[in-house]
Amino acid sequence: MKILVTGTAGFVGFHLVNNLLKDGHEIVGLDNINDYYDTSLKYGRLQYHGIEEQAIQYGVEVTSTKHKEYSFIKLDLTDKEAIDALFKKHQFEGVVNLAAQAGVRYSLVNPHAYTQSNVTGFLNILEGCRAVHVKHLVYASTSSVYGLNTHMPLTPHESTEHPMTLYAATKKANELMAHSYSHLFGFPSTGLRFFTVYGPWGRPDMALFLFTKAILEGKPIQVFNHGEMIRDFTYVEDIVEGVKRILMQPAEPLANWDSQHPDPARSTAPYRIVNIGNSNPVKLMTYIEALEKSLGKEAIKELLPIQPGDVPATNADVTDLVQDYNYKPAVSVEEGIQKFVDWYMQYYKS
Repeated sequence: MKILVTGTAGFVGFHLVNNLLKDGHEIVGLDNINDYYDTSLKYGRLQYHGIEEQAIQYGVEVTSTKHKEYSFIKLDLTDKEAIDALFKKHQFEGVVNLAAQAGVRYSLVNPHAYTQSNVTGFLNILEGCRAVHVKHLVYASTSSVYGLNTHMPLTPHESTEHPMTLYAATKKANELMAHSYSHLFGFPSTGLRFFTVYGPWGRPDMALFLFTKAILEGKPIQVFNHGEMIRDFTYVEDIVEGVKRILMQPAEPLANWDSQHPDPARSTAPYRIVNIGNSNPVKLMTYIEALEKSLGKEAIKELLPIQPGDVPATNADVTDLVQDYNYKPAVSVEEGIQKFVDWYMQYYKS
């Protein structure tokens, strides 16, 4: 397939490109390389795939020096004319939208960044998919959309009407927008609710990265909700394998969908919502203990109250992923953290 992957200078996008190139797909990567976090890590990810920093210019498509099937273009999703032109040029068969303004807590500080990237930007992606009659649009949603819902395990077949942050609200908006386009214009779309992704090349604003850096420097780590958080930590390569399998199996209408008792995860349109999570949640303290073991060093812990917008627990129901895509994430927290630490030590020469 000829596939557009947005957010390829980002964490999940980087790993997805790895996976898809191994399968022989033709990939166009897109990212605006914003400075939400250290851009040197973003350029490092791109360089790993043969996209040299000095060759990158806004709006100019650059071919990889390592993979003739891979090219990259620096673009902002809100640049409608440029996005339209890109779709017209390439006539993509598949689209994976991972580009977004991420971060739960940052949405309390800079809300407009979320509406611009996650709503306006996503609308431009939908319009591009509509124009080329894309075979399948897959896009990243988040477990944060479950919000105040505490019925565990969290299932996409229940309502998610109570998001706790604007970040979650914009991702919920993506799901609703995608449904309207799938209904009106008939192209398949699948929203993927990711659960706490971690692993090598991860985001520096996330807990594992912050904890590792602080522990190695002998500084305290901030442990919110006094360590009572429970998270469905999911290793990045498990996430990516799920994304790939779902991309290759376009959403289909559900023939017996009941409008009197509507299932939020399905529709009479070619539309789906799917959880991708490890489905084996652990306490934050267990996560920290695994990191301490990998680093061979104990953390100095600063116990703090829960942050605004944080949910106390997540636990993914992955029944649909197992039954319909024959896949279940399986990497344990201990194994995944060790792989992250190995990468971190090598990348930063710690």
